[in-house]
Amino acid sequence: MDRCVVRQAIKETMTGNIIGYELLFQGSDDSFYDEPETSAADMISNFLMNNSNKFVSDKIMFITFTPSLLFRNTPKMFEPDKVIIQIEDNLIIHPLATPFIKKYCELGYQFAINNFQFSQKYMEMLEYAKYIRINLSQAETTETERGKKSVENIVSMAQGTGKKCIATGVNTKEVYDYAVKLKVDYLEGNYVAKTLASKVDKVKYMQGNFFQLMVAVSEEEPDMEEIEQIVSRDAGLTYALLKLVNSAYFALRRRTASIRQALVTLGITQLRQWVYMLSFDSKGTDSSSEELLKISFLRATFASELVGYIKDCPINKTDAYLIGMFSTLEYMVNATEEEILEEIPVSAEVKNALVAQEGTAGKIYSLLLAYERADWKQSKKLSESLGVPTYLLAQTYIDCVDEVNEIWKGLTTEFERPGEERRFMHFDDSDDREHLEDVLY
Repeated sequence: MDRCVVRQAIKETMTGNIIGYELLFQGSDDSFYDEPETSAADMISNFLMNNSNKFVSDKIMFITFTPSLLFRNTPKMFEPDKVIIQIEDNLIIHPLATPFIKKYCELGYQFAINNFQFSQKYMEMLEYAKYIRINLSQAETTETERGKKSVENIVSMAQGTGKKCIATGVNTKEVYDYAVKLKVDYLEGNYVAKTLASKVDKVKYMQGNFFQLMVAVSEEEPDMEEIEQIVSRDAGLTYALLKLVNSAYFALRRRTASIRQALVTLGITQLRQWVYMLSFDSKGTDSSSEELLKISFLRATFASELVGYIKDCPINKTDAYLIGMFSTLEYMVNATEEEILEEIPVSAEVKNALVAQEGTAGKIYSLLLAYERADWKQSKKLSESLGVPTYLLAQTYIDCVDEVNEIWKGLTTEFERPGEERRFMHFDDSDDREHLEDVLY
């Protein structure tokens, strides 16, 4: 298969905050480590050289570097506080590894050891590592007493030596619960996204203003007066909408305090696209909730881009965008996707895609999920079925990550106008009026 890359979030166990992302690469086989080492190094080096700036944000990147990459000084593409250098067996056993690792440590770079084991070669590297990574996806690790005991000993050793422990391969609820019980510091895996938000009761959610807004903007011919009324009766939505249109992304010359003017500025297309943004909890949202919204935006952007490569696609870019945006509803509401979508006037193709992953739209949704969890074989199968060249997936995904990062930065950054004081501070439930006045007057 053609080269692919995806990022997976790493969540702090105690707080739920996202502290960084691991960058996962795939070569011509299931893993780039199955290829000749120099071939893998060439592929990763070229990719990072062309795209490293697209991943740099306020989060740390965890990247596994092969011996050749380390010896080529590839990590220096990143500032020391922007990357964690992950090492594993192929580097640990290399005779030149130690002096290079010492050099990077002196420069301020930090290291993580992948798939740590109790053996002399791993123990010798322990003094240079800040993070120890344990893969819990392997059956022996979590299903046998011997495997569990080994994991518990590694976690205990890490805690005793001041190392941070990252549980990877957290792909099911059972493994998630086991990792939490172990009291590891961080969690990474496919199941982590499902834990990023607390689910609300279905009835409460469907009676809420945000849900009513979602239904209103999904109509074929939305009623702007109805949308204005929904926003107007909710202080949180009003604040979020006005903060949105007055952000650096829109860069309006004059601040608008009118809900109607804000809706006109957005336009119905962008309002549909950014409807989740209006649910953004401005009262100091933690990074886990922020990550859930970013997942929505990334899926939506990726899906809409893929539509352009599919011949005679039965859905347009807007419908594809909605598939991505609505795909995280299951993480937010204590109800099935089918029950929630029953109340939203989206097309049958969108509903069938999200509920049953049927038809062409369903394959697009399945491809999003497969690529997100780094299931390269399934990604290849689905992309070929859709007629999407596999060599386009990686760059399209990376460009979407970059676009989402830039848009997010613009939408969450106040636009500073000459001579005007900063107005948007953290939104506090105990004082809604004060902050709304900051916007309105």
